[in-house]
Amino acid sequence: MVEEWRAGRRGLMQVSLAAALAGCSTTRSSSFEPAPPLASIRARTDRIFDIAVCLRPFRPAGPRVETERVGNTLVVHNYGHGGSGWSLSWGSSTRAVRLAMQASPTEVAVIGCGALGLTSAILAQRAGARVTIYARDQLSETTSARATGEWTPDSRIALARDAALDFGSVWEEMARTSFKVHRNYLGLPGTPVEWIDQYAVSDDTPRPSQRSDTSVGSPRPNLSFASYAGRIRDLTPSWQKVPAEATPFKATSVSRGEIMVFNIADYGHTLMNDFFIAGGQFSRADFRTPSQIAALRQKVVINCTGYGARALWKDETLVPVRGQIARLIPQPDVRYGLVYRHVLTVPRRDGLVVQSFAGGERQGYDDANETPDRAEAEQAVRTLAELFTKSA
Repeated sequence: MVEEWRAGRRGLMQVSLAAALAGCSTTRSSSFEPAPPLASIRARTDRIFDIAVCLRPFRPAGPRVETERVGNTLVVHNYGHGGSGWSLSWGSSTRAVRLAMQASPTEVAVIGCGALGLTSAILAQRAGARVTIYARDQLSETTSARATGEWTPDSRIALARDAALDFGSVWEEMARTSFKVHRNYLGLPGTPVEWIDQYAVSDDTPRPSQRSDTSVGSPRPNLSFASYAGRIRDLTPSWQKVPAEATPFKATSVSRGEIMVFNIADYGHTLMNDFFIAGGQFSRADFRTPSQIAALRQKVVINCTGYGARALWKDETLVPVRGQIARLIPQPDVRYGLVYRHVLTVPRRDGLVVQSFAGGERQGYDDANETPDRAEAEQAVRTLAELFTKSA
């Protein structure tokens, strides 16, 4: 299970699960805190009501948060967050808005209406600027709306060999800032942000063969993603080893942690409302060249175009990382997350998210295919179903 988890999403490792399963940072089972009875997940393929694919905008050096002049327009770039867009949004946007406001603008344009665009817009409003978001789509139709929805601040955030020496400190500042702001959304109507228990379950069932690194396109480079989880270990509780008999899972090893979850439909609705209530304007636009952006009346622009920056700004450092989630019909009685045999389940209010990470961190790397894979989704749900069938 330890190796399985290490092969999973880097962002989830911020809760030290690998160490927990190895017995390094968990509390002893004698200090196990009983949890309420766990409802079974109704994991059936006919309950899949949505399959969505997003392209995470990965940059080997990490996110781009810096300024550029296009004619007499100051452009502040804020993109390239890999699998950490929602998690780092407030911290990264704080840095971007700080750069933008150095010019003391009365008006600011934000390009893009995903997680980074909305948080940049709201923070620019709070700094005193009138803000217009220019984007092809509002949040519900953006890549951000197809994210998994867990607090994963270093999920494929950079490559260890390419990140600047000081990037760890920059990342920590962004992560801590974001964590602090996300706390303000706890307990609000719609439950935009909440904490859940998450279980990691291991058994002796043979694992399916993992995807080859060369399953799509050319052979992958030897990837070593940067990990900064140790810098914020104090923000989340330690994982506990749980007596298997205290859970409904028939397993050889069970651990439990606590993780923050973003209910993206509710969270996005809350952010859009906050933006409009503060006087924000939205203008539908599809920019193809930087010169079109420079022609805007606002002369300070925050560019939050995610993977779209590859074409718009000719940023060839951006690498697409394909990610797919399937959603099962919501179960209000299921309020825990689960990791089992390379399948992650997140109990969001808008549906139980089921995601396969059988290919580890390299899964989807440099794959720009956005076509949903029904077979992958159904296999992940069937794997989940096996746990509850044998636990019945």
